[in-house]
Amino acid sequence: MQATKIKLTDLSTERLLLRKMEPRDAEDMFDYASRPEVTRFLLWREHPDLLYTRRYISYVIGRYRAGDFFDYAVVHRNSGHMIGTCGFARLDMKNRTGEIGYVINPRYCGRGYATEAARAVIAMGFSELELLRIEARYMENNLASARVMQKCGMTFEGILHSAMRIKDKQENIGIYAITREDLGQS
Repeated sequence: MQATKIKLTDLSTERLLLRKMEPRDAEDMFDYASRPEVTRFLLWREHPDLLYTRRYISYVIGRYRAGDFFDYAVVHRNSGHMIGTCGFARLDMKNRTGEIGYVINPRYCGRGYATEAARAVIAMGFSELELLRIEARYMENNLASARVMQKCGMTFEGILHSAMRIKDKQENIGIYAITREDLGQS
């Protein structure tokens, strides 16, 4: 199957700017990516040091150039700090579907930033990428993530029992989705 090559364009919301990650984001990313409480419900382990984060961002920049990475830096407009990431973890352009993911620094949690960013990515997925379905997955105990999906208008589709091996443990995975049809678009 041919790789999807898409050029990410910046997205803007009332309180956030979603743009490509840059080397200057390393300290902000390390601030949250190094915390076990943040990575508890993610596929990846915490970043061990700032050098690791710098190398990761350098890798991401290369993937942006190749046109096969679809995750944005979520930047707080007032402070200018990167407070997390949000974007497409997976795109299947043949079937016109995608899967979104997000992570927000705990200092900014509980203020609706994940929902605001996810809504912007979903809107872009339907309008610019012309997707027909967008889904999001979460580890069953991550109720905060499930709430974000609900606030984005996604519908709960079920739990896949023992569906993923994450950090040496088999996890139940919940799925929410939204379609163009759900939005009244054709």
